[in-house]
Amino acid sequence: MKSWLKPLSFVLLAMAGALAISQGWLDLLADQKQFANYLHSHGLMGVLLITAGSAVYTGLGAPRQLLAFVFGFAMGTVMGTVFSTLVTTLGAAGCFYTARFLLRPTLTKRFERRMTAFDRAIALDPLLKIMLIRLLPVGSNLLTNLLAGASGIRVLPFLIGSTLGYLPQMLIFALAGAGIGNANEYPLLLGAALFLIVATIGGVLYRNRRIRNLSDPLSEEF
Repeated sequence: MKSWLKPLSFVLLAMAGALAISQGWLDLLADQKQFANYLHSHGLMGVLLITAGSAVYTGLGAPRQLLAFVFGFAMGTVMGTVFSTLVTTLGAAGCFYTARFLLRPTLTKRFERRMTAFDRAIALDPLLKIMLIRLLPVGSNLLTNLLAGASGIRVLPFLIGSTLGYLPQMLIFALAGAGIGNANEYPLLLGAALFLIVATIGGVLYRNRRIRNLSDPLSEEF
């Protein structure tokens, strides 16, 4: 790819994201009632558009937990969990490939220390390491996608590890959304219980120094 084409492609992607935000095209994803009404009234085309918009939403660094809550409200626990996990993984994949094919030289130069630390941290068992990063609160989701794309990790372990790591939190927040959508307190209580269990497990795992070291290159402090 010619040297001028990479920065141009990135600028176009950034402009598309900025336009989507400024025009309020992604606001629908933050309002569970509007989201549910839109989904139920537009059929398959609505699902496809929501999937694309949600992938952009999370790919730009928006909270995936909010997305799971909204999907749970609109679709119920099972489908809400499946769809929110799918679109979050799609968003991560888009960010990964953007970093790999458009931003790799820039990211490597700008974040050389982080790149070295990240590569070292995930060199062994990259799938497991990515899964733990997603499961535990050890850093920025957006920065993880960018560093992974600019690193030497293969895409398949990245995507599988991301999907498995996303699932527990997506299930918890989809449960909460489904509970509110059905005016039923039991999914809310179950989601709260699962959240406590996952938080406890995460706290125990985080005491491991090797896992704590994963957070160093993913800190949002520059």
